[in-house]
Amino acid sequence: MRWALPFFLLAGCSQPAAIAPGRIVSNNPCIDAILAEIADPAQIGAVSAWSHSAQSGSAPLDWARRFPAVGTSAEEVIAAKPALVLTGNLAGSGTNLALTRAGLKVESIGVPATLAESRAQIVQIANAIGRQRQGQFLLAKIDAATEPATPRQSAIIWLASGFVPGKGTIQDELLARAGFENASARYGLKQWDVLPLETLIRNPPDLIFSPDMADGEDGRALAMRHRVLQRLEGRTRIVRFPEKLLLCAGPNIVETMRVLRGGLPSRLREGSGEGKQAPSSVSGAPLTPPASGRGIL
Repeated sequence: MRWALPFFLLAGCSQPAAIAPGRIVSNNPCIDAILAEIADPAQIGAVSAWSHSAQSGSAPLDWARRFPAVGTSAEEVIAAKPALVLTGNLAGSGTNLALTRAGLKVESIGVPATLAESRAQIVQIANAIGRQRQGQFLLAKIDAATEPATPRQSAIIWLASGFVPGKGTIQDELLARAGFENASARYGLKQWDVLPLETLIRNPPDLIFSPDMADGEDGRALAMRHRVLQRLEGRTRIVRFPEKLLLCAGPNIVETMRVLRGGLPSRLREGSGEGKQAPSSVSGAPLTPPASGRGIL
């Protein structure tokens, strides 16, 4: 199953003529989020069109709008005359093949299914753009945010679509590190599955992480979710979980862990890693992907 939720095509947002040649071009918003943390702005020629939207971007919006935007078509990227193309899962295999045939240097990034794979993705990008030291700083921030805690309460992430991430997802791993047992297994759900409302009402977990009621729902679905959550009042805790946090891993993991750990009662947060700081210094040696990383965004 994916880390990212589906993106919607944005029209008319690329301006290849404004792109300085000989720089890095990214056509993926998850890659952009990493570049925002580790790249020198002078390295970047263009970012993904999705990053120019508050709804579909994961990089800081003010950062992303400093750069021209490109879509996922090969023509747009080729016209930018980049020194390096960082391309992800939103561009089709035909696009990536066309970029390679055009003689461009292309670094293809996959979708991480685990925390180790997300770390490996940062390693890959940092090495590709020559920013290993900055990549290590980002890895240190993620390591500090994801220091494991002992699961002591049950929880689910219940999305507006009704989907619940289960075993084998990065969300399952982050829930455990935040101090929760993912109740998805209790309900017999698969890696990503829909949790029946009757099951949820009959046997709720200790805590439900749920998106804002208006996120991606029509009126009928909104009313149904409102009724369900009303019936669960007093039986379980409900904590807002911005569905946007599921768009990408990378730096998003730090904010995701902040939200997850914030759902724990204060008496259970001790030893959870909350508030710990990343190391103040790291070496500048090239990064090595973890052995378990199958490879990437």
